Amino acid sequence: MKFVCPQNQLTTGLTQVKSAVATRPSHAILANILFIADAATQTLHLTAFDLNLGIQISLPAQVLEAGAITLPARLLGDIVTKLPNEDVTLEVEEGETLAAIACGSGKYQIHGLPIADFPELPQIDEDNQIIYLPVDNLLEGLNGSLFAASTDESKRILTGVHLTVGSQSLEFAATDGHRLSVVETLLADSEELKPESKLAVTIPSRTLRELERMLNHHKELAIAVKFDASQMIFEGTDQKLTSRLLDGSYPNYRQLLPKQFERQITLERKLFISALERVAVLADQKNNIVKISIDPTNQEISLAVDAPEVATGRESLPAQVSGEKLEIAFNVKYLLEGLKALPSSDIHLQLNSATSPAVIVPIGAGKMSYLIMPVQIRS
Repeated sequence: MKFVCPQNQLTTGLTQVKSAVATRPSHAILANILFIADAATQTLHLTAFDLNLGIQISLPAQVLEAGAITLPARLLGDIVTKLPNEDVTLEVEEGETLAAIACGSGKYQIHGLPIADFPELPQIDEDNQIIYLPVDNLLEGLNGSLFAASTDESKRILTGVHLTVGSQSLEFAATDGHRLSVVETLLADSEELKPESKLAVTIPSRTLRELERMLNHHKELAIAVKFDASQMIFEGTDQKLTSRLLDGSYPNYRQLLPKQFERQITLERKLFISALERVAVLADQKNNIVKISIDPTNQEISLAVDAPEVATGRESLPAQVSGEKLEIAFNVKYLLEGLKALPSSDIHLQLNSATSPAVIVPIGAGKMSYLIMPVQIRS
């Protein structure tokens, strides 16, 4: 095998696939990246697979001799990243696993492993259907939901985002037990999916973060999606992402959203975020909690943080308040993350009591509901 590829392109390719390299590999081969040089198409294929997540990308390259090898991801990445911005030549003698790398005045040799030991990416039968999901809709849903997924592996099903595909919409839901984000994105009339395209799956957050990166560089309007009972494949023109789905039933999150509210506050979102970020500096000193006082008489809300023996802080904001006065407390980090994901200039903060969940929704932009549980405070 022998190919020539610009250093910056090779670096980009290695960076894209390294997220699927096992950090604590059960087998040495899982710490490697598979290189396949295709002389017929003058293309270099890079693949990483940790048995749960697989990433494969294709790069244009000058392939002088077709072949394949697996090379250690971390070591190779460290070397290639620091090479000068010139052409990189990588050569492996037939039947050998020693790769010779040349770039500028530098020459390196790296020991690889035979390709026979590298696990194949999962395949989905052609009998299973392919659907095409709009990139803009996927990005909108991921931006509004991913941050709310759990990081607690003991609640494995909650470490993913639940995706429901209907004939005219995509719905994303994520919760960690303290907050819930639900985003519905409507498809354009021309993008309406066939009735048989409907599905409901829970996809690991790790996979979706990689999908988000992939889509941000995707030049096409839609991406192909293949799936069966246990796997999902997202396929673009030059990149493929394969992932296991999470087993188990996702919670019935719709029943968690209150139907009616006794209090509603209308606020300017960025003004609210700025005030919260200022008091969050003090909240971080104590317990990350901010108290919100709702004042219907003066049509304002006040944010207060009390970190005894350290500092106190208070901010007041104009608001349209309906309902009686109330004092309620939230985790300021959860509040900020939800507000930053909302797609509108103004928001509704909807409440019932100091101990029942609050819901934040955007006004006039997108269909999203962000539920957040209050923190109980002692007088």
